[in-house]
Amino acid sequence: MNDFILQLIIMAPPILLALTVHEFAHGYVAFRLGDPTAKAMGRLTLNPLKHLDPLGTLAFFIIKIGWAKPVPVNPAYFRNPRKDMLWVALAGPAVNLVLAVISALAVKVVWFIAANIPYSQMAEAILVPLNQVLMASVWINLVLCIFNFLPIPPLDGSRILAGILPPHLARSYASVERYGFIIILILAFSGLLSKMIIPVISFANNILL
Repeated sequence: MNDFILQLIIMAPPILLALTVHEFAHGYVAFRLGDPTAKAMGRLTLNPLKHLDPLGTLAFFIIKIGWAKPVPVNPAYFRNPRKDMLWVALAGPAVNLVLAVISALAVKVVWFIAANIPYSQMAEAILVPLNQVLMASVWINLVLCIFNFLPIPPLDGSRILAGILPPHLARSYASVERYGFIIILILAFSGLLSKMIIPVISFANNILL
């Protein structure tokens, strides 16, 4: 129980930030492209309570992969729906990649400080937890980035791919979305999802850290 509480304290801040900024990025880009839906529904905000999905947040602690409530987007407002939807979809994973890089740079700063100041219990009490939170932030943001790039509807990767495919293939591909969540759950609980993305996440994590 103590280990779970410690894990919760370390992972909660980066999870809240990663999920919130991911969904905000979708809504912001959609808004900039002419869609006011997210703003009208109060989702164009950095308030995590507006974006969290309880099941998706809990999943981060159980299967190490999670999700937030998708920001509503109405492509009818876009000048070029297929192209603009691609940019909206790309915004979420892209901002998670940026957060992963920033967190990794912050880890390097913490390591530099730790190596260049006299040891004290106060410094250790601050720097060690901060280092753990930042390292968790790198991993969590990489998970969200790479997981969402999978071309499985309704993940962002499927929206990106649909924007690249010819229109008739994109329509056929979109019809798979009704089974998408079931496919993701089967892949997750069978362990196939981890085998697909964990090596990529580990590789990126090692490069950054």
